[in-house]
Amino acid sequence: MVRTFIATVGCAALVPAVANGAPLQYLSGAGDKAGPVVWLTWGLLLISMAVVVLISALLIGAIWHRPGQAWVKGERTALLPHGGGLNWLWIGVSVSALVLLFSVAWTVKVLAGIVAPPQRPVATIEITGHQWWWEVRYLGADPARQFTTANEIHIPVGQPVRLKLDSGDVIHSFWVPQLAGKMDAIPGQTNETWIEADKPGVYRGQCTEYCGLEHARMGIVLVAQTPADFQKWWAHQLASPAQPSGAALAGQGDFQMRCGGCHAVRGTEAAGALGPDLSHLMSRGTIASGMLPNDPRTLRHWISDPQRYKPGALMPTPELSPQALKDVEAYLRSLT
Repeated sequence: MVRTFIATVGCAALVPAVANGAPLQYLSGAGDKAGPVVWLTWGLLLISMAVVVLISALLIGAIWHRPGQAWVKGERTALLPHGGGLNWLWIGVSVSALVLLFSVAWTVKVLAGIVAPPQRPVATIEITGHQWWWEVRYLGADPARQFTTANEIHIPVGQPVRLKLDSGDVIHSFWVPQLAGKMDAIPGQTNETWIEADKPGVYRGQCTEYCGLEHARMGIVLVAQTPADFQKWWAHQLASPAQPSGAALAGQGDFQMRCGGCHAVRGTEAAGALGPDLSHLMSRGTIASGMLPNDPRTLRHWISDPQRYKPGALMPTPELSPQALKDVEAYLRSLT
């Protein structure tokens, strides 16, 4: 209990320094898929507020307007067809039915309009949920142009991207509220959706299906870039990291021996598949599935004691000497 509390406090202290992404909220949108849903949300919210205000006003008016002596004696007043009572009931039911039908029609129209992108997606990304991180694989017709990264997703601005979602363990749910609705990631099943951003920026998301102890710390960081910057980023990801030297070179050996069974780094002997791919790790803004800033101090703390920040995570505390720990940190910092 104390350990979990300390971990929570530690994370809370570090989270404000995470990449300056948009807050996790759904009352504003930034794309052709999210925009119509935002307008629908605001419209239904205003309709609901108007109904609450109207019903409250009628109720207050009915309480204030006492129907005379019959009410005082506790007697029931008959609801006569020509006395006005039934007429008001029919009017209320008719208005309510029209409002509900309008809301249903609007909802169906919006959902039908966003089920498919307005143009052919420019890229396909396969996203696999794990406890508690996201594996991200960029697909393409040319196998040489495919690569795998983790947790931080990049897309081009103004162009739709197809997402293929599945899970490697339990049910997860992918949600970047300012860009698209929720979509479950289910073991043994591939669900497809699409996403688009109409302006550059960093958008925050979250797993929204309870998936275990660290569900709340399974965040998503989505970076929308200009098409030119996106292509540069893609080309950089395809390249193997530069050959390390000095302490980083010593750290590479320790990393491959101690960590290479779970993590992969392209162009090296580290080829694990149980944990996130760490190729070009330092090009990412965050670590620990978007929950911690990717700076030297935080990276050092994460490597030395990951259970402090994510109790229950599959990454154990490494059995490394102080010098080996420094060397591994130097190696990871060289993965730009």
